[in-house]
Amino acid sequence: MAYDRSVPFNDLPLLPPSQTIEDDVVILKKLVTASRALASVNSSVLRLPNPTMLVNTVALQEAKTSTEIENIFTTEDELYKAVSDVIQEEKADAATKEVLRYREALWEGFAKMKKNQGIDQKVVLGIFQAVKNTNSGFRSPASQTIIKRGNSEFRSGETIYTPPRGEKLLQDLMMNWLTYLNDSEQFSTDPLLKMCISHYQFEAIHPFSDGNGRTGRILSLLYLVQEKLLNVPVLYLSKYIIVHKEDYYYHLAGVTQRGDWKSWILYMLDAVENTSILTQELVEGIFNQMDATLDYGKSKIKWYSKEVNELIFSQPYLKAKFLGELLEVNSRTTLTKYFAELSDAGILSPKKDGKEVYYVNEELVRILGR
Repeated sequence: MAYDRSVPFNDLPLLPPSQTIEDDVVILKKLVTASRALASVNSSVLRLPNPTMLVNTVALQEAKTSTEIENIFTTEDELYKAVSDVIQEEKADAATKEVLRYREALWEGFAKMKKNQGIDQKVVLGIFQAVKNTNSGFRSPASQTIIKRGNSEFRSGETIYTPPRGEKLLQDLMMNWLTYLNDSEQFSTDPLLKMCISHYQFEAIHPFSDGNGRTGRILSLLYLVQEKLLNVPVLYLSKYIIVHKEDYYYHLAGVTQRGDWKSWILYMLDAVENTSILTQELVEGIFNQMDATLDYGKSKIKWYSKEVNELIFSQPYLKAKFLGELLEVNSRTTLTKYFAELSDAGILSPKKDGKEVYYVNEELVRILGR
C-alpha cells in the first residue's frame, strides 16, 4: 500500500530500527570518520580558556542558521547589536528575537540536562517552550497539524507529511523515544549513530504544533553532550543542513516512505563530520586570533590583560559598560579614553547607531562570517 502523505502517520514504527543498520559496513566506516572529527573539535574547544564563551560566537551562528532553516532571517548586524545589550534585545525585530530565543533555549536546555542528569520530558518541554516563548505543551489530538511546502518553494502548499495523531499514541511514541535515547543497556547503539536515528524519530513524531525542527536540532546537540562526545553544545550542525536543505528533507522522507534508514544515517554522519571540521576551523580561528590580539594589545596598551582580551572575544559587538564592569571603572571619561586606545590600536572599531555606540571586534566578525 502506497504511503499517503495526507493521512496521519500513526503506523510510525517504534525504536530501534532493524539491527542490520548497526552492522552495515558503509555506515560503520562513516561512523569512524565522523567520530574522529567530533573528538577533534571537542579537543579544540577545551583548549579555550573559557569554553562557554562560545555562547555568543559559534552557538550564536548555530542559532542564526537553525532559524534560517525555518525561513526566519535576520542580519548579523541586528543580531550582534541585540546580543550586546538587554535594552537592544528588547528593541530587536521579530526575526532577531527568534534567533536569540534559540540560543537561550540551547543553553537553558544544557543547564536543565546537567541538573536532571540527562534528557527527560521536562528538558524537551523546556527547550520547546523557550524556542517558541510559550507555556503550551505537546500538541493536542484536536490539532490538525499538517506539514506543507513553504510559499517560496516549488509546488508551494503541497502536503509533504502528516504526523501521528492521538494523545496516547503521542505519549507512547515520546516515551519510546526517551527510553531509546537514555537506556544504554537495553539499547546499546553507538551514541553518534543513536543521535542520527533519534533525530529522525523526533521529527517524525512532531510532538509540538510548531518549533519541532529547532527543538530537535538542540536536542541532538545536547545528546552529544550527555554522551560526553562534546563538552559544550557548540557544534555548527545547522550550517551543513541549510546548505544541503533539500537533501535533509529528502532523506527524512526516505525513512518515512521507504524505510531508507541507511541514506538518512549517512547524510547525518556526513553532516557531523563536515560541521565538526567547520566548527574546529572557527574555534581554532578564534583561539589563534585571541592569542595574537592579547600579545599585540599588551604591547600597545598598558592596562590590557587576559581578562580584557577574553571580554573582547566574548561577542562581536561590545558596549562600553561591560568593560567598565570588568575593570570596575564608573567614569565615562576614563572609559572613553580606554576605548579610544583600543580603537587607535585597531583592536576595536566604533560603530554608531543613532545614540548608541558599539565597539566592533572586526577580526571576530571576519572569522564568524567565513
